[in-house]
Amino acid sequence: MSNIEIKAFFDKTTFTVTYLVSDKQSRESIIIDSVLDFDAPSGRTSTTSADQVIDYAQAKQLKIKWILETHAHADHLSAAPYLKSKLGGIIAIGLHIKDVQSTFKSVFNFEKEFPADGSQFDQLLSEGDSFKIGETEIQVLHTPGHTPACVTYLIDDAAFVGDTMFMPDFGTARTDFPGGDAATLFKSIKRILELPKETRIFTGHDYMAEGRNEFAWESTVALQKEKNIHVNDNVTEKEFIDFRTTRDATLDMPNLILPAVQINIRAGNMPPKEDNGIAYLKLPIDAL
Repeated sequence: MSNIEIKAFFDKTTFTVTYLVSDKQSRESIIIDSVLDFDAPSGRTSTTSADQVIDYAQAKQLKIKWILETHAHADHLSAAPYLKSKLGGIIAIGLHIKDVQSTFKSVFNFEKEFPADGSQFDQLLSEGDSFKIGETEIQVLHTPGHTPACVTYLIDDAAFVGDTMFMPDFGTARTDFPGGDAATLFKSIKRILELPKETRIFTGHDYMAEGRNEFAWESTVALQKEKNIHVNDNVTEKEFIDFRTTRDATLDMPNLILPAVQINIRAGNMPPKEDNGIAYLKLPIDAL
């Protein structure tokens, strides 16, 4: 029997799943991949999605210990600082966020004072790191390929894989962002699929594959190995690389990639306000 309780919050605007994972005995908890609502045409943010997490945590009297990111998302903004202000917790991400920051600092021509060292986060996590909520251990697996900084959180009988793979009928993550690599992603996925077959897989998004009429985000290692349309047991590494590379060349950029990356590599914080008291996001022309 699992030692954890998992509550999922699905944001239909960005197709993102935020997870609130709790140790059943101690009620100590973590939040994975939170969402700050952002209206691109107006440039306005709101906290409707994050407030749902807060209301649930407070109603259940959960003790938030960690606010985790699986990577620097390109499709939604992180609400980590807002959640920390309301619930507490340590904001953490994979160590290789430094690589992502180094790349995008120059793309967006960030202020000279911006350090590409991950110090915007409370803690950086490396392959093999572990920590606990109550008596439940959380293990960190470095699973790059979608981005250099992607990590998977293995908690009891569940693996939270971010964008590394989706539901079996939707496949796997794109690898054409800076630092992405199809061969690396294949190896990361195969590593996840070496976990016990009954391990539950929780994905970071669901886009509702054709032929399905409900959103879903939970599968198992066994189901992924058998039925994932991109990377099941019958797909070779070369086949995957050829498919992923060809497909990625046809994909549009995510709608929120420019605001999301600018904010998420700052650990969810807004850029410094300018002399008029307003913070601004940049729109690089012909840079990506």
